[in-house]
Parts: sequence; C-alpha cells; structure tokens
Amino acid sequence: MRFFITIILVFFFSKLSFGQSVQLAQNYFEQGEYEKSKTVYQQLFKKTSGSYSYLMGVVTSLQQLQEYEEAEKYLLDFSAKTKVYPNLFVEIGNNYQLQNEQEKAKEYYQLAIKEVERVPNYIYSVGNAFQKYNLLDEAELAYKKALEKQQSPNIIVQLASVYGSQGKLEEMFSTYLDLIKEKPEYFYAVNRNFSAFIKEDAQNEANQILRKLLLKKIQQNPDLFYNQMLSWLFTQQKDYKKAFIQEKAIYQRSPQQNLRKIIELASIANENGNIDTAKEILNYTIEEATSEQQKLNAYELLFEIEIAQIASEKEKQDLYQRFQEVFANYGLQKNSLALQLQYAKFLAFNLEDNEEAKNTLYKALELPLNKFEEARTKMVLADVLVYEEKFNQALIYYSQVQNLVQNNQLAQESTFKVAKTSYYKGDFKWAQTQLKVLKKATSQLIANDALQLNLLISDNSLEDSTQTALKLFAKADLYTFQHKNKKALVVLDSILHNHKGEKIEDEALFRKAKLFEKEKQFQLAKESYQQIIQFYGQDILADDAYFYLAELYNNQLNLPEKAKENYEQIIFNFSDSIFFVEARKKYRILRGDQIE
Repeated sequence: MRFFITIILVFFFSKLSFGQSVQLAQNYFEQGEYEKSKTVYQQLFKKTSGSYSYLMGVVTSLQQLQEYEEAEKYLLDFSAKTKVYPNLFVEIGNNYQLQNEQEKAKEYYQLAIKEVERVPNYIYSVGNAFQKYNLLDEAELAYKKALEKQQSPNIIVQLASVYGSQGKLEEMFSTYLDLIKEKPEYFYAVNRNFSAFIKEDAQNEANQILRKLLLKKIQQNPDLFYNQMLSWLFTQQKDYKKAFIQEKAIYQRSPQQNLRKIIELASIANENGNIDTAKEILNYTIEEATSEQQKLNAYELLFEIEIAQIASEKEKQDLYQRFQEVFANYGLQKNSLALQLQYAKFLAFNLEDNEEAKNTLYKALELPLNKFEEARTKMVLADVLVYEEKFNQALIYYSQVQNLVQNNQLAQESTFKVAKTSYYKGDFKWAQTQLKVLKKATSQLIANDALQLNLLISDNSLEDSTQTALKLFAKADLYTFQHKNKKALVVLDSILHNHKGEKIEDEALFRKAKLFEKEKQFQLAKESYQQIIQFYGQDILADDAYFYLAELYNNQLNLPEKAKENYEQIIFNFSDSIFFVEARKKYRILRGDQIE
C-alpha cells in the first residue's frame, strides 16, 4: 500500500512539474527571454517524444533568436518523421520568408497546396497556417483547390473569410450568399461574419456593396431569398420602411403566406423608436391576416404603442372605442386574453375606471385558462388593486400567483410586487424580507430591481428611525405607479424642502428627473440631473445621472457635443458602472468611429 501511494505521489508531482515547465516556457517567451524559452521548450519536446506544440515553441524561439537554420532542421526532421502535418511546409516557407528568401518560401507554400490537392481534408491545417502568417493569396488558392475536390460548407466559409481579410467584399458576400441560399441553416453562423462588415450607416462601403449585389442578383434571379437578405440589411441599418417593402414582397409572393416576420419587424421598429413605421406595419398586418390570432397579436402591439402615445382625453376615448370594436368582432374569449389584460390596465391606469377594469378581469378568470394564464390575469388584478391602494387584497392575489407558478419567472415577478406593495404601504421590514429572497432570481432585471429597492430602504432607515422621508418617498413612488406624476413631483419637492442633507435627497432628485422626462419637460429633467452631479458627484447615483443626462442631450435636446462630454465622464471616471459599455459605444458613434 505504501509503495502504491509513493507511485501516485511521484506521478502527481511529475505532472505538476511538467505543467510548471510549460508555464515557465510561455512566460520566458512572452517576456522576450528567447534563449531561456528555447531551452525549456527543447526539454519539453524531448520529454514528449516530439509534441507538435512544443516543436513550434522551439521553432518560434529560434526564429526570434534569428537561428533560422536550426529552426529549419527541427521542422524538416519532424516533417520527415510524421508525414501528417502538411502545414509544416507553410512553417518552413515562413522560416525562409523571415530570411527574405522569397523563392524558397514559395516552393514550400506550393508543396503545402499540392498536399491539399492530394488530401482535401488537409485544407484546415494548411489554410489556418497561411492565414496565421497573413498569406492570404496562398490561403485563397489552397481553399479553392480543396473545393475543386470537395464541396464542403466549412471550406466555403473559410474562403469567404479570406476574401473579407483581402478586402474583396463583393466576392466575400457573393460566396456567403451562395452558401446560405443552398444551405439556409448556415445563416446564423455566417451572420456573425456579416456583422463584422455591415454597419448601421447605409453609406458604409460594405453596406453599399451588399445592397448592390443583392439588387443585381434579384434582377438575374428573382428568388425570395435575396429579398429576405435585403430586408435583413435594411433592418441592420434601422431603415424599417425599406425592410417593410421587402417583407411585403416576400409575403405577397410566398406560397405559404405568413405574417410572422412582418409582426417581428413591427416589434423591432417600435423598440427602436420608429413608431410611425411600426404602426403602418401593424395596420397592414390587421388588414392582411387570415388568422384571428395574428390579428389579435397585431392589435395588442398596436394598442400598446397608442397607449404610450396618448396625449389627450379625446385620444383616450378613441382608443376605448377601438377596444370595444375589437371585442365586438372577436369576443371575450381565451384567444383574446392578452388583449383583455391590456384593456383592463388601460381602464385602470388611463381612464381611472377601476370597477370596469376589475369586472373585465373577473370575467376573464371565468374562461378555461391554464395556470399560467390564470397567474397573468391575477397579476393584473393585483396591480389594479394596488392602484386603488387596496394593498391587502392585492397581496392575496400576488401570493396566489406565487403558488400557481412556483419556480417560474412570473412567480419571481410576483414576489417583487409583494415587496413593492409592502413598501408602498410603509411595511419596510416585510418588503426587505421579500427582497432578500430575490437575490438569486433567474431574471437579472428582477434581481437588480430588488437590490436597488433593498438598498434604498436600508440607506434611508439608518439615520431616521421614524423613516419619515422614506414613507414620503414611497408615496411618491406609488403616485408614479398610478400615473399621477404631478402628485409625485409635489411629494418629491416636499422631501427636498423638508429633508435637506439627508441621504434620500439624491434619490428624490433622480426620481424628479425621470418624471420630468415622462412629462416631456426636458429642461427641468436636465437641471435635476445636473444637481445630482453637482452635489452628489461621488455618490451611488452619479454615473446614472451622467448617463441619463447624456441620453437627454443626445436624444431630446439635440446637443451631441454635450452628450459626448457626459458619456466621457462615465468612460474615464466610472469604469465599473453598468453604463460603461453603452456609454463608450455611444461616445464612439458621436465621435464618428466605425462600430463593430
């Protein structure tokens, strides 16, 4: 037994020592100590009876020391012994190229290409070797020779990649398009490569080349595939109107007419602020759809957009009438449940008709719903009860949702709403108990919201045992939830007036800024953000203030230079901010950089 343990220990420490030697060799090489890295790699190469990776460690160290003849000897000896590494011909050629012996280098490159002609599967190692040394013309030739013998999608992708590196963009796009047309399943793999060249800017050279190529191919062969690719290109450029034209052409010419892609385009246009185009697409969908469910889905998104745009009492009443017309046509059935829930929220939060909202939801609960549909309906009912400040009743329904769909994201959302409702009613202790449960929520958004609310309660309970300011702040948040923004602003002003110097002051300013944005009072929002920066520039909301102020300058006030200044503050002073990546991207766009 003791002998056996000794053997294991010897084996363990020898493996450990070997691993340390590899790391040592790499460290020497990275630090430019090539004589030392050569020695260690030679020892490793000898110990492993000729490992390819350690061979290359020896060779690259020798090349750095300009000991090219010794490097060649290693390469030739290894090649003669193994005969399964045709990429070694590329390595030998590169060794000659480092000595400016171009003709000899070409001889070995040709040998590598001949090996590919003999055994097409060698193309992967040979092609990679050529690309490693930026020998793109040789790589192109090698891939073409391989394709003459073996039509492989993977080889086609590699050839297209070489075209891209050479700047032969039309050849690259044409090669990719031919592949996707033949094998649509390669679209997502190829799309990553497209994205390295295609930008949001329609004037970008690659965008123009692809657009012209697609139009030419449509003229030569009016295949729907090319319309699909044009739609994709216009979507990347955020030109949703042109994308819609292509999607209409596809829909009208397709044997299996399906509006799914058109509805998706409407959703993308809406998310990116192109509201008019989104509405145009949805109205087209409603007119064209033969499926009742597709019509209802389109109505739901259209009404969501219109609710967000409501600016007058007349618009509210017009939308109310449109809801009535839809329900008259399609009934209050299970397939219109999502629309019924949207209608109930509209009644409560926009028309302040809580009784009709609740009646709508009670009727919906009488339908033959599955447990997830029942949970969603009860969640909206609880929201309406919170709107009415009937907190205890709301908590009962939120708890029912938790029990109906345990371990589902909907249950986590309901738990957060339990915490938020407890917070509104001033029961901060119970709110924090619920928030702690959400630390490990699968939804990052819910986990972050829970963390922020927990910090708000904790930070503003330490200095004020009566929690007076916090209770007022919760009241302002409740008014915001109820869409009573003016009342919320009055409460926040009272906090700022009566609780000067308290921790909650920057939070109140931040809430005011967001409310002013909702009310489209952008100058007042700007002033609130600037106050946070001026008086709380080192506190937790400083990066939020810089980012949203930059967004305000960029999107609403049309002051791009001011936006750049504020994005820059995050880049240089808040590198750990959650806004860092987005701020850097937007700063570079404003500076005119090409963004990958």
